[in-house]
Amino acid sequence: MLSKRDPLALYAVSIVPDTAPATQQPPWPDRDELRATVTALEALPPLVFAGECDQLKNRLAAVTRGEAFVLQGGDCAETFAGATAEAVRTKIRTILQMAVVLTYAASVPVVKIGRMAGQFAKPRSRDTETRGGVELPVYRGDAVNGFEFTAQARRPDPQRLLSA
Repeated sequence: MLSKRDPLALYAVSIVPDTAPATQQPPWPDRDELRATVTALEALPPLVFAGECDQLKNRLAAVTRGEAFVLQGGDCAETFAGATAEAVRTKIRTILQMAVVLTYAASVPVVKIGRMAGQFAKPRSRDTETRGGVELPVYRGDAVNGFEFTAQARRPDPQRLLSA
């Protein structure tokens, strides 16, 4: 069970008991800053409500029974600058157009899932990268650090999580 007293407990143990640990966390240099950021995030309203999760679960159950089809679209990784209202509108329009075709062709409902405006972190196999003999933290996505290859940009900054 995760500790309610320490918001960093999530980063020290697995998210679900008896499963693998959360190994893709960056080496956050300032644990107090991370703790304050996690506390601030916990105070924000949810992005998705429980009822929406239940509805998706039920619709995915229909997919497993062959009664519906899943269509997932969006980006594998995004930047803050690229996540504009127009970009999101365009992706949603594309997914909806594809869903119409699939619904007609398959004669079953289509469960539409969008990966957009939130894919701001990237898992990495290494914590650092080297260029021209200079070793810096690897770019982990805009939610963690900056793309520019400088020590300041590549420092994991928990405040960026609040921008995501």
